[in-house]
Amino acid sequence: MPVEQSGPTCCGVHAREKECRLGRVPTTENAGSKTPAYMSRPLPQSLSSLRQALGRKAKQEPEFRFYSLYDLVFRHDVLQSAWQKVRGNGGAAGPDGVSIDQIEDSEGGPDALLREIAEELRTRSYEPGAVRRVMIPKPDGRQRPLGIPNVKDRIVQTSVYLVLEPIYEEDFLPCSYGFRPGKRAHDALAEIRGHIEQGFRAVYDADLKGFFDSIPHDKLMAGLEQRIADRSVLKLIRMWLRSPIVEQKEDGGTAVHRPQAGTPQGGVISPLLANSFLHWFDRAFHGRSGPARWANAKLVRYADDFVVLARYQGNKLVRWIEHTLESRLGLTLNRDKTRIVRLKQGESLDFLGYTFQYHRSHYNRSRRYLSVHPSKQSLNKERAQLKRMTSKRYVHLPIAKLVAWINRHLRGWVEYFKFGRPKQSYSKLLFYLQRRMLWHLRRRSQRHYRLPKDKSIGDLFKRWGLAYMLR
Repeated sequence: MPVEQSGPTCCGVHAREKECRLGRVPTTENAGSKTPAYMSRPLPQSLSSLRQALGRKAKQEPEFRFYSLYDLVFRHDVLQSAWQKVRGNGGAAGPDGVSIDQIEDSEGGPDALLREIAEELRTRSYEPGAVRRVMIPKPDGRQRPLGIPNVKDRIVQTSVYLVLEPIYEEDFLPCSYGFRPGKRAHDALAEIRGHIEQGFRAVYDADLKGFFDSIPHDKLMAGLEQRIADRSVLKLIRMWLRSPIVEQKEDGGTAVHRPQAGTPQGGVISPLLANSFLHWFDRAFHGRSGPARWANAKLVRYADDFVVLARYQGNKLVRWIEHTLESRLGLTLNRDKTRIVRLKQGESLDFLGYTFQYHRSHYNRSRRYLSVHPSKQSLNKERAQLKRMTSKRYVHLPIAKLVAWINRHLRGWVEYFKFGRPKQSYSKLLFYLQRRMLWHLRRRSQRHYRLPKDKSIGDLFKRWGLAYMLR
C-alpha cells in the first residue's frame, strides 16, 4: 500500500525546530540530543547496539526491506528485556489464567519460561493463545473493548516490538505523536497551538469509528511488507491478528470468535501496528499530491485522533481526507463526531482532553487570546472521580489516608492538565473538592460537623496539605 514519499518539510517543520522557533523549551525526551529517544531506554548494551544498528540501516536506506529479523526475536537478551518490560507493566492474566506472580513463583521461574519460548520460536512451533476481551467504560457512556493476551504472548509481542520499533521510528513522520518514545500528548498540543497562532484556524476534527477493531488485515499486512520481508515475522503478526477472542456473556458463559479485522487494544504490538497503518495516511498527506502541498494544510495525529488545520477548509480538502481514510484505507469516519471547527468565529476545539478557544482579553476587549485549558468533559470526569473518592464508602477511612490518596490522584491529574491556562479550571475543581470534603466530614459522625469559628474549609485544607497543587 505504498504512497508518494513525503517532502523534506513534512508537518511544516520538525516538532523540535518548531518549539525552538516559538521560543518554547522542547518537552520530548532527550531534547537537544542527537540520539533518538528509542535508543536511550535502559536496555542491555547488546540490545541497545542491535536497535541502534537497525535504526541506522532504516534511516540510511528508506526503501530497504528487512529480511533477517526472526532470529533476533528469540535472542536471549531480547527475550530477557521483553520479560522485564512485561513484568514492569503488570496487568491481569490472560485466558489461560497464568499471572506474572505465578510465573515468578513457578519451578524454574521466568528463566524456564523464556527457554521454552525461545525453543518454540526456534523450532517454529509457537502458537499464540486466545485473547480475553473486557469492556472498559468511556466518559460518554459507551464501552471500549480491551484485549488481554496471555503473559507468554505478551512477552513474544514485546520481543517483536523491541526489534521492529527502531525501524519504524525512522519512518514515522514528526506529525505522529501517539504511542511513540520521546513524544507526549503535550507535544501534540503545543504543535496545534503553534499552528493556530500562525493563522491555521479552520480545523477538520476527525473521529474514526472503532479504529482498532476495524483496521483491514490485508491492508495492514500490505503496508508492513513494504518494510519487512521476513516471512516468519510477518506470520507471527498475522497469527496475533487472527487470535481467537474470548468474551464473557451475560448468562455467565463465554463466546469465542476469530476477528476478521482490527488489532486488539491491550496487545503490546497493537500501538505499533496501528501507527504503521496510519503512517500511510501521514505520507499521503505530505506527498507530492497531498494537501500539505496544495492547501498548505497541517496534520497533527495522536494515534487515531487527529486534526487537519488550514486557513480555509474547502470541499477539496475535506473530500481528500474522507476519500483517503474510507476508500483507500478502508476505515470509517464517525460522521456524528467529525466536524469542521472555525476557531476564528468563536468555536472551540476539543483534543486530548483540552479545549482550544479564543476569548476576549479582560484588559483590552478589542483583543482576543487563544486559551488552552482542560475541557468541560475532562472536568466533569474528574468531579465524578472526586465524588467517588469522598463518598459514603470511604467515611471510615482515616483523614490522613484519605488526604494522601486524593493528593496522589490529583498530582497525576495536574501533571497532565498543567499545559496552557489551567488556573481557572484548578479553581473550579478546588471549590468542588472543598464542598465534597465538607459533606464527607459531616457524614463521618452522627453529630453534625461544624467548622471551627476561627477556621474556614480552606484553612483545614492548608493544615492537611490537601490539594495544594490546585492552589
